[in-house]
Amino acid sequence: MGERTIILHYHLFKNAGTSVDAILQRNFPGRWVTREFPIAGENNTALVEDWIRETPDAIAYSSHTMMGPLPQVEGVRVISFLLLRDPIERIKSAYRFERTQDADTWGAQLAKTNDFEGYVRARLARKGDRQCRNFQTYRLASMMPGPEPELDRAKRALSALTVVGRVEAFDEAMERLRAAYPGLTYQAVKANTSAGKDGVEVSGEIAKDLKATNAEDLSILQLFLPLPPAA
Repeated sequence: MGERTIILHYHLFKNAGTSVDAILQRNFPGRWVTREFPIAGENNTALVEDWIRETPDAIAYSSHTMMGPLPQVEGVRVISFLLLRDPIERIKSAYRFERTQDADTWGAQLAKTNDFEGYVRARLARKGDRQCRNFQTYRLASMMPGPEPELDRAKRALSALTVVGRVEAFDEAMERLRAAYPGLTYQAVKANTSAGKDGVEVSGEIAKDLKATNAEDLSILQLFLPLPPAA
């Protein structure tokens, strides 16, 4: 039996992952699968590898909660795909989403009962909560366990992933994925977007604090995926 090629989508929260999944589902009907994993210990790679083995007919995989080194499965070529986003825009989007989400989670209740600044302050104060603090650096760093600082490990992870793009250049990212997986078809699609709903203004001290607490996420964008020049 020949080598199987799969697409493994690291669906980071509020990084346009639902739009990516819609494209994958349309390309691979019945062969797109999704699953969530426990993130305690920040390494569930063994569970992800089992998932790939248990689903031999699947082509596209997506999960919000994969953490740890990139999976390696005998006989399987893994095309890993991840989108990054301006961290402050990502946090604003998370707030808008949780504010309108029909859920009873701590984050949803927090968003419904606080303005944006209150939401951010509470999340920054909560021990172990990375939603508003270099979230993308944290998730990338988990792919390269070790004693080095998170930012250094996150940079190495970017080099290990097959395709990395950014939400602000979504079409370009999908073209890169199509180059890695010839035959993938793509038409612009947006799903689960909260843009334009209950606009969130970020200014003053909260803007300054968010830039400081997300400096590593911002540096990753600047170093590896440069943002367009400011107007």
